[in-house]
Amino acid sequence: MPTFIALPAFQDNYIWLLTDDTSFKVTAVDPGDARPVISWLGRHPEYQLSTILLTHHHRDHTGGVLSLKAATQCRVLGPDNPAIDGIDRTLADGDQINLAGQSIRVIAVPGHTLDHIAFFCDDPQEPWLLSGDTLFAGGCGRVFEGTPAQMHDSLQRLAALPDATTIYCTHEYTQANLRFAQAVEPDNPDIRVRLEVVEDLRRDGQITLPTTLALEKRTNPFLRSAEPAVVEAASRQAGGEVTPGAETFAAIRAWKDIF
Repeated sequence: MPTFIALPAFQDNYIWLLTDDTSFKVTAVDPGDARPVISWLGRHPEYQLSTILLTHHHRDHTGGVLSLKAATQCRVLGPDNPAIDGIDRTLADGDQINLAGQSIRVIAVPGHTLDHIAFFCDDPQEPWLLSGDTLFAGGCGRVFEGTPAQMHDSLQRLAALPDATTIYCTHEYTQANLRFAQAVEPDNPDIRVRLEVVEDLRRDGQITLPTTLALEKRTNPFLRSAEPAVVEAASRQAGGEVTPGAETFAAIRAWKDIF
């Protein structure tokens, strides 16, 4: 299994590095800025950047690709979108790639963008997911290009993965997400305890990631759109009864957008 290293970028992005400590090859995930990656490689000259994985086309995830490719001759793998420069292999739902000796499955998760993909490793001991801007700790991405129904379906695909899955997302949004989650479910003790832990971490300037799917199912309202308390809160916010599932998801996503 690779080692995961989070490199802060911009205001609240993380560029995940996956290092193979046998081959000393590195994979960079969504490098919106080349500088943190180049700086890390400079401090660890035994490692070589071999691969870039991209989840979607937004500039804060792709802006460093061409500079890194020119500096390292790495391969770039990402969604089939001509708006992304530098891709060597386009990926689609169900494709398999090999990374650090592990088989990784591509999952199409449209909603945040239409081209969004996630990367899942079904390791029997330690499954993991690179979720990009689809599933966040305590929340989910805004629906920019797809529809709320598409985003709900995409999150349901991710929710069907093993509960033990470790989730590596790409933004430090956890504190704000959990404050919203608490507004949706003020009587949920798991959210209250998690928010306290996260606020302590952020007070000390610490990262709140990764998370796990099991924890998200207990505390993330966007994975809880069939729960009666979430449906009730969504109905109150919408000013009328909404049905569990996609309709509830749409109501709480619209609520989060103005929260």
